[in-house]
Amino acid sequence: MKERFEFVPPQMDTSHLHRKWLDVAYASQSPTQKLDIYLPETGDGPFPVLAVFHGGAWLFGDKGDVQHVPMLKGLKHGFAVVCINYRLSGEAIFPAQIYDCKAAIRFLRANAGQYLLDTRRIGAWGGSAGGHLVSLLGTSAKVKELEDLSMGNAEFSCDVQAVVDWCGPSENFLKMDEEFLQSGLGIADHSGPDSPESRLLGRHIVEVPELVKFASPMTYIHPEVPPFLIQHGALDEVVPTEQSIHFAAELERIAGPEKVTLEVIHGLHHHGDPAFESDQIVERVFEFLSDHLKT
Repeated sequence: MKERFEFVPPQMDTSHLHRKWLDVAYASQSPTQKLDIYLPETGDGPFPVLAVFHGGAWLFGDKGDVQHVPMLKGLKHGFAVVCINYRLSGEAIFPAQIYDCKAAIRFLRANAGQYLLDTRRIGAWGGSAGGHLVSLLGTSAKVKELEDLSMGNAEFSCDVQAVVDWCGPSENFLKMDEEFLQSGLGIADHSGPDSPESRLLGRHIVEVPELVKFASPMTYIHPEVPPFLIQHGALDEVVPTEQSIHFAAELERIAGPEKVTLEVIHGLHHHGDPAFESDQIVERVFEFLSDHLKT
């Protein structure tokens, strides 16, 4: 099972991008807590911000790997793109990951002038494990138990103004195996004692249903959540498509249909499927982000 999840994507080449700051520390608890900032090649800003969080089952992934190639297309759409690392489960268990995500957003707001950022307009985008974290950013901004203000910039907000969730496990970890057994699409190995979800929580998830609920973005949905675009492959064999379907339904029920757009894309597999980088899908994301961050 481990081998199915533990894959190290290659690094992307950003040598052609000249307006950038790399390995900027946003907190001081771990060397992991760094981010990369890329600006459009022209313009004085301030630029609306696209904060990107990588996937990798909370086990692997990096702010500089090729997962971010589609997101960097935001530069041509006038966005500053910020690729953010967070502590992986081998270093720290949940909620360290969402602590880091929120600390990074606060850091960007605190240092907006230096980096030409318009932090009144921040969108968060992530795939797979990153989709889980950006969904949690979108629903839990006011939840004190999911934020560590001692990490710095406590006077600034961690709110985001739009969320793009690609294939995130955003409903409930305990339902994933059941959903795969019903659909027959994936491998039911999410509830085991050494699954990525159990490693994230530091406990066998079947023994800690309340901790599973604590880690679920669905738990914190409220009427004032930012708008969500959720895209999920209909053939996803890693995260059940039902996770996004049920999460979107609950967003619509509590926050209203104007707050969520769900697109189940036929023929697509999990985040990382090259088809996710097609012009049609990526441009749909930037259409959504422009609608909500550039008006």
